[in-house]
Amino acid sequence: MIEWKAFLLRPYPEPRTLEDFKKYTEKWQQVGEQPDAGRFTVWSTDELPPSHSVPPAIAAKAAQRQGDAAFDRYHSALMENYFHANRNITDAQRLVRIAGDIGLDVPAFVQSLGDETITRAVVDDHNQAVSMGIQGVPTVIVDGRWRVTGAQPTEVYRRIMELRLAGESLS
Repeated sequence: MIEWKAFLLRPYPEPRTLEDFKKYTEKWQQVGEQPDAGRFTVWSTDELPPSHSVPPAIAAKAAQRQGDAAFDRYHSALMENYFHANRNITDAQRLVRIAGDIGLDVPAFVQSLGDETITRAVVDDHNQAVSMGIQGVPTVIVDGRWRVTGAQPTEVYRRIMELRLAGESLS
């Protein structure tokens, strides 16, 4: 079973200049060249960069209220909007537009965005990760004990699953 948790790489708004952010995204080219990578495009729009991680994390949890499939579609659309289309996914209107674009119940999504229990769940996920010593994404925890940190080739995950299915320890 895969359980997604929020981790806030940038928990507080930190304005960045468009020029600095474009330079920062140049490293996305390396990630995009990896097999099975998503679509990564160096920031090429004049849209301001996202200010922090909280709004999209709340939006993803709001989408999850409409089911795991809704979360999966929303999460994928967030990644596509940010990493490929170069859109500011901290903009509230954009977050709602994404929900509509993928067929979510937009009024229910908007209502969930304002629900303090969702904000609390995001903060709780983040605090739990910090208390476990997690410092980056992705971090995959297998069987509650073993961590795989950072973008890893698909083969790493395939090998872990083969070992676990065979009943072997990952130690």
